[in-house]
Amino acid sequence: MIKKSEVLSERLGLRFNNPQLFTNALTHRSAGSRNNERLEFLGDSILGFVIAHQLYNIFPSAPEGVLSRLRASLVNQTSLAELARKHDLGDYLLLGSGELKSGGFRRDSILSDALEAIIGALFIDQGMDACQQWLVGLFQEKLQALSLDNWQKDPKTQLQELMQSRKVDLPEYTLMSMSGLGHEQTFKVKCTIPLSNEFCIGVGVSRKKAEQAAAEQMLELLKGK
Repeated sequence: MIKKSEVLSERLGLRFNNPQLFTNALTHRSAGSRNNERLEFLGDSILGFVIAHQLYNIFPSAPEGVLSRLRASLVNQTSLAELARKHDLGDYLLLGSGELKSGGFRRDSILSDALEAIIGALFIDQGMDACQQWLVGLFQEKLQALSLDNWQKDPKTQLQELMQSRKVDLPEYTLMSMSGLGHEQTFKVKCTIPLSNEFCIGVGVSRKKAEQAAAEQMLELLKGK
């Protein structure tokens, strides 16, 4: 650990009854068996619940699909790593020699896992109310920046507008297969875009639904980059 964990705890506005929990949350598995993996597992679930609860209250008219996409825009590796970097979390991580040499303290996956582990540690130390209060403050700016204007649009429209905003060719949708008869047909569609060498495959009961599913996956893929 490059810097003392007490300094980070103060920066985050946290005071642990059991400081060892906080130390464990900052310990990567490369540093030993007493690491943050179990705390990260717990924190991930708590984070998803708290953000879902906030979105439910902030957007009372939003349907389930929109709420799910809003949550996904906040609860993802890139978003969490961004928050971790804001508080210089990487400077306080306890890493094994291999991860130190390879720059693990800068890696999105390690930073996001550590942040979720801190959430898990806080829950064990002080309970759900403390977790919720801290997370609402941590995500305040991100929550305030959300708007339903874009999220009420279907995934194909969102992806098309994203391509137009970046002045590149529009997405291409290719029908890969169609199986079944009548009302039990299943369509499989591939979506490709100029911004990525990867492609996404959507499945649906109609070609339109399969295209929407492929577009939604592509949007999620782009968020992770």
